[in-house]
Amino acid sequence: MIIEIGHFALILALVVAAVQSVFPVWGAVKSDHRLMGMAPSLAVAMFLLTCVAFAALTWAYLTSDFSLLNTYQNSHSDKPIIYKISGVWGNHEGSILLWVLILVLFGALVAVFSRNIPQRLRAATLGTQGWVSFAFLLFVVVASNPFGRIEPAPMQGTGLNPMLQDVGLAIHPPILYVGYVGFSIVFAFAAAALILGKLDAAWARWVRPWILVSWIFLTLGIAMGSYWAYYELGWGGWWFWDPVENASFMPWLTGTALLHSAIVMERRDALKVWTVFLALLTFSLSLLGTFLVRSGVLTSVHAFAVDPARGLFILAILLIFVGGSLTLFAWRAPLLRQGGLFSPISREGSLVLNNLFLTTACAAVFVGTLYPLILEAFSGDKISVGAPFFNLTFGPIMVPVLILMPFGQLLAWKRGDLWGVSQRLTLAFAISVIATIMLVWFMGASSTSIMTALGFGLAFWAIFGSLWEIVDRSQILKVGFARAVPRIMGFTPTVWSTVLGHAGLGFTVLGIVTTMAFESERVQVMHPGETLEQNGYHVTYERSWTQPGPNYDELVSRYTLRKGGDVVGVMEPSKRAYRASGRPMSETSIATFGFSQVYFATGDNDENGGIVTRIYFKPLITLIWIGTLIMSLGGTLALFDRRLRVGAPVTARRRKSKAEGAIPVAASPAE
Repeated sequence: MIIEIGHFALILALVVAAVQSVFPVWGAVKSDHRLMGMAPSLAVAMFLLTCVAFAALTWAYLTSDFSLLNTYQNSHSDKPIIYKISGVWGNHEGSILLWVLILVLFGALVAVFSRNIPQRLRAATLGTQGWVSFAFLLFVVVASNPFGRIEPAPMQGTGLNPMLQDVGLAIHPPILYVGYVGFSIVFAFAAAALILGKLDAAWARWVRPWILVSWIFLTLGIAMGSYWAYYELGWGGWWFWDPVENASFMPWLTGTALLHSAIVMERRDALKVWTVFLALLTFSLSLLGTFLVRSGVLTSVHAFAVDPARGLFILAILLIFVGGSLTLFAWRAPLLRQGGLFSPISREGSLVLNNLFLTTACAAVFVGTLYPLILEAFSGDKISVGAPFFNLTFGPIMVPVLILMPFGQLLAWKRGDLWGVSQRLTLAFAISVIATIMLVWFMGASSTSIMTALGFGLAFWAIFGSLWEIVDRSQILKVGFARAVPRIMGFTPTVWSTVLGHAGLGFTVLGIVTTMAFESERVQVMHPGETLEQNGYHVTYERSWTQPGPNYDELVSRYTLRKGGDVVGVMEPSKRAYRASGRPMSETSIATFGFSQVYFATGDNDENGGIVTRIYFKPLITLIWIGTLIMSLGGTLALFDRRLRVGAPVTARRRKSKAEGAIPVAASPAE
């Protein structure tokens, strides 16, 4: 009965989405307050109905109801409860339902927490979100229904893919989806502004929190997926330029550009057309990623669907929304009033340059990801575009971004002094140069060492150049630490968010450069009692034994890790064989020392009692993920900016313009 209730709620949500996609938009165009007033209630109702459907599917997994085809194919009664829950979205139908749940959640959040937005804009935004919701709810009901039954019901399920039975995969998809799907509401705001033909600084202020939330979660989701691949797959890599990894990385790049562009629009009422275009482009890339994962065109650990009909359905959604939004943009964008002017040498100018490089980098990833698919579709030839292509295209494009970041922070709005900023950054530049020279001296002069040292210097420049804003604003070198502390404590969240966001990127780059330059790998068949040396560590293979798990049997191998004669770690990598499917999985063991790691994975046994042992030394690798956490913290602090929640007093003139549907500009309180 619960399953039928969930199925009925899903169909009812589709009906509500159809109503939401028509009447509020028509009301906004015609200034009909009754029709516009329907939008918030419809958005909340659609969210509640989708929650009921998702809860019903989750209940089927928790109770091991194998009369449901989806549960039978992706669950097993012996699975730990956390993997029963994660199994809900560990398959095509369930993951699409989670996608829809987050989609309608953002609509409900706008309905509840955006009451200060003019009624016309809110109604048009929720109506546009209703278009997207209707398309994906229709896809779920027609082509990806998770509520199909089996008659008679089997006694046992086939189990979840062993690769997905991990805590990281239990929380990685929901976090990634919040970022991925969150840009849908930004898309809806942009489309609504184009429909109404009204776009100004206040629009940028209202939409920026949604950009921030989506960007923060997308950053965390990508980082978590990277770390999961690193420790779970046993290859020792943290990024493979997999097409599905790229599919989430592309909207992150354009979303980062959008975040900076929205700041310019909010502060200077400029870059309106460009900001709206980035909002449409970012969600279009999210839809493209959904198509790549769900259509069956890719063979990947991330890919679920293999049904061509589903792929065509998603392709139709992609073409309708991308084509429709670009058509709307081409029609309405020329009518938008241009904003304020600024000098090329200014903070606005640096942000524009930042946007150009980020979108160019996205274009490089886009070509490398889609070119093999397009070539195969039209000629039948199969090629592989891997790390060499992306390293030679994406890497050089991002170098200017790192160089420009500290300058952009210190340049004034409208018209800046480049020479003055350069003088203020002299010490940060000197630190970067010293770091570069010392690394060349340490590694020896060669083309490889020079390139590595330059990457090292760029990372230091990004970190210290970004942190220098704190030194510069507080005047700590002039007034002393005691007098500078109150100034530092009084900095606005915007200052800290910029510093942490840029410094976090520098830490990530430092981790990437150091790991790529100095990591080492050792693969050897080891026998009990045998010892080998790896990067100053002595590794002794002790023994192996088998033990049962909740739904698998496990062969565990024990190694003792010593340094300088002292035991610094006991490593126990393992190999698991899952009983339901018989599929093997490798479980790694990782020891962390400071920011570096020693990484163990085991392979097959030989007839003499030996085991293939793979040992990696990864210097400063944790900085890759620590940097992303710092970036996300910077984005989170930006949400506390008073300008995002404090507006100007409502004068009689503003009340009149709000009633008439205009978008007033909120006052900017001084920092």
